[in-house]
Amino acid sequence: MRYELKTDSRYKFIEEGLGTPLILLHGLFGALSNFKDLLDFFSRTHKVVIPMLPLYDLTILDSTVTGLAKFVNRFIEHRGYGKVHLLGNSLGGHIGLIYVLKHPEAVRTITLTGSSGLFENGMGETYPKRGDYEYIRKKTELTFYEPSVAGKELVDEVFEIVNNRFKALKIISLARSAIRHNLGEELNSITAPSLLIWGRNDTITPPLVGEEFHRLIPGSELHFIDHCGHAPMMEVPGEFNRILQDFLNRHERVGQPLASG
Repeated sequence: MRYELKTDSRYKFIEEGLGTPLILLHGLFGALSNFKDLLDFFSRTHKVVIPMLPLYDLTILDSTVTGLAKFVNRFIEHRGYGKVHLLGNSLGGHIGLIYVLKHPEAVRTITLTGSSGLFENGMGETYPKRGDYEYIRKKTELTFYEPSVAGKELVDEVFEIVNNRFKALKIISLARSAIRHNLGEELNSITAPSLLIWGRNDTITPPLVGEEFHRLIPGSELHFIDHCGHAPMMEVPGEFNRILQDFLNRHERVGQPLASG
């Protein structure tokens, strides 16, 4: 199913379903399509919202994870979503963490999957090889346990980004910002119910990163998925959705409709 990309003022986003808002934040090389299976499943029970993060549109000074978290705050306030569930993959998780630390009253739950914020290996740390499609294909495949998940459409998207000098420089700037902005000393102040879903075979934010988040975030839940890399919601959507569904059901308001299997 294809979903409509909506525009409201300067914001572009997908919004489907009714219920408590579930806001999904993509990563550096992420796209709205990364959340297709999750959107199909949870739009039956929640208002699922995927904002297009302005990775290439912020000023140089705002091209940071903090700048993106401020954008998310403005977006949520502009749309009037109230108290939300947040979910972020990779850099999106990092942005979500900064948001919940700044606005704890606005977050019902937070879910992290392959999140940066403590330690990560990534293509954005150095200037990627431009023009080398095979190199980009192999680097993209490293995101997943099963390389075939990195189909031609996804590889083409990444190849286009790294071959656009302006976009590549913005990616590097944001990646370096994420590395510098370590949240280790702040995570113990998070009070929102927190779910960590990690691929057992994640090589970008390895399992030890999930374990460290679990240690530092009070009362957090950690679930590992076997034979899975850095993007569990894409690679193993059935198990990912089951874990998330159970978590959200336990933290919804009384009377909120629950997801069905």
